[in-house]
Amino acid sequence: MSLNARWLSSIAVSAFLILPASLMFAGYQLGVSHMKSNPDDLSVAIQSEMDAQRLTLKEVTRDAEENMDALALRLGKLQAHVIRLDALGERLTTMAKLDKGEFNFEQPPAQGGPIAKSDDASQIAVPDFMKSLDDLYLQLEDRSQQLEVLEDMIMTRNLEAEVVPAGRPIKRGWLSSYFGVRTDPFNGRRVHHSGVDFAGKMGSEVVSVAAGVVTFSGRKSGYGNLVEVNHGKGYVTRYGHNSKNLVKVGDTVKKGQVVSAMGTTGRSTGPHVHFEVLLNGRAVNPKKYIHAAR
Repeated sequence: MSLNARWLSSIAVSAFLILPASLMFAGYQLGVSHMKSNPDDLSVAIQSEMDAQRLTLKEVTRDAEENMDALALRLGKLQAHVIRLDALGERLTTMAKLDKGEFNFEQPPAQGGPIAKSDDASQIAVPDFMKSLDDLYLQLEDRSQQLEVLEDMIMTRNLEAEVVPAGRPIKRGWLSSYFGVRTDPFNGRRVHHSGVDFAGKMGSEVVSVAAGVVTFSGRKSGYGNLVEVNHGKGYVTRYGHNSKNLVKVGDTVKKGQVVSAMGTTGRSTGPHVHFEVLLNGRAVNPKKYIHAAR
């Protein structure tokens, strides 16, 4: 037999195109007929795929819930620290006598700036976000400790200011005699006056010039009715010639608290209070302590 070029081309097309197509069609028909004859296999395959997807979704949901729980826990800790710092800041503002308008902890701090270019802006990744939360928590913890130290320092300073004598022992009246050598009003001799005298109306209020504890309240030669207050750090103050003592031994008094009523008991020429400041048992000039409160 002799074959020409056309027959050879026809045979080649049949071998490379028609034959594979026929085989694919036959396979498809075989598969369809198999599925028709075995419908349960398709259902099993679909159910298996759905179960796998449900399991994957469940795992993703669990991971998301765990991450949210972790974030909620950290957020709660941060909120607690912020509330604590706000309260501490309010106390410090009051203790330091600062302007509340300048340090308003109920409002967020003023911030601003131009809008960043879109090329410069980027979304923060989850690991970086978690690290930022941890860093912020540590910063809040550190600031809290520093503010507590500052609060202790301010309280110590205020306490020291309370126990150091400062101011006048009267609310109304005038200075009638100074500390030091003077002419005695009874015998005319030059003698040392261990305090200062403030004259006023009978019964006027006499106040403690610092916080302390009453160590004497009664009559004493030359002083008449006397109140003595120990302030610590070596300071003691005395208030003499009272018409009536209003505190007793052992009482704790605050700065500015009324301790007696002005009188003229003891060695006195008229209603006044004899005011003394003792430092380490020695009478000192009260002048600088009287002017210290101005």
